[in-house]
Amino acid sequence: MVNVQNPRGNKDIEALDEMIEKITVDAYGDDETKNSSRSRRQHKITADDIDLSKPVELIALSIKERTARCRLLGSDRTVTLRAGGIRDVVPGAIVTVKPQKQWRYAGHPYLSGEIQSTWIDAKALDLMPLGLADMGMWDPEEHYWGEEGEPIEEWTRPIIAYGARPMFEMEQVLPDQNLDDPFDDPITRSNDLKDAGQRADAVKILMDLCQADLRCLDAHSHLGNFVFDHHPQDPIRHYEVGFRIGKLSLGNDFNGVLPWGHIDNRPFLRCMHGYGLCLWRLERFDEAERIFDQMLWLNPSDNLGVRFLIDEVKAKISWEAFENK
Repeated sequence: MVNVQNPRGNKDIEALDEMIEKITVDAYGDDETKNSSRSRRQHKITADDIDLSKPVELIALSIKERTARCRLLGSDRTVTLRAGGIRDVVPGAIVTVKPQKQWRYAGHPYLSGEIQSTWIDAKALDLMPLGLADMGMWDPEEHYWGEEGEPIEEWTRPIIAYGARPMFEMEQVLPDQNLDDPFDDPITRSNDLKDAGQRADAVKILMDLCQADLRCLDAHSHLGNFVFDHHPQDPIRHYEVGFRIGKLSLGNDFNGVLPWGHIDNRPFLRCMHGYGLCLWRLERFDEAERIFDQMLWLNPSDNLGVRFLIDEVKAKISWEAFENK
């Protein structure tokens, strides 16, 4: 494939590009995809949107082997980035790029450059927070804490003493879901492909979900799961993005409950769980303890079993030592 640079100021080529853009759907399906998370359609970057003499800040939407589909920070304009180290970027991360060249091919804008830094800032993504549906009150007096006569575990005491709290179910965003068949969803399809050894196809489904809507928390958690056995620096970025995006809905003073039994809470809780495990593996013990403690307060039934881990984290016992017990 030959990359054709579009000289600025050449009106004939620009007009041709505009015509191609209107009739061409590129491999990402950009012309057919609406950014539901911002309630505005994505538009493609033009030559005037980027100053090649200055660093550019981009939001990564999806990652391929050598490229990343990105959105210009603070706008709805998209571009495909080619840069070294692109595999270390995750959907939802913000990337500072020293741009080198800008061009168009088949109506789609491309940018090459050098990645100078990446960071995670969910607020800067300009996403609409996921909704919280009121599910009534959660009462610790009605909660099952074990068989009658069994001692109450220490971690449960402050939760019980606090009393009743409001209960919610977090909105789950799942683009490309087959509403006619609840068992046919893109996450299930991705897991089936992974189990069948078609890892690249499985990852592509998850990346497409992130590109369609960065608020698809289950896509972030499963991308983390796919690389969990690697160095923890790889999965933690996926989990943290999902956790931070979900936390936009809670704010700093949230004191409610997000029970696992309300299934749309599970993607957020899975992101938290993966994030906490990776913090532990990195020996960031205090941060891991805070995440696990928050999980117990959010979901006192503790379906993910962090109550069995938090004492090890508090004692600053390494992940490796715990695994080798």
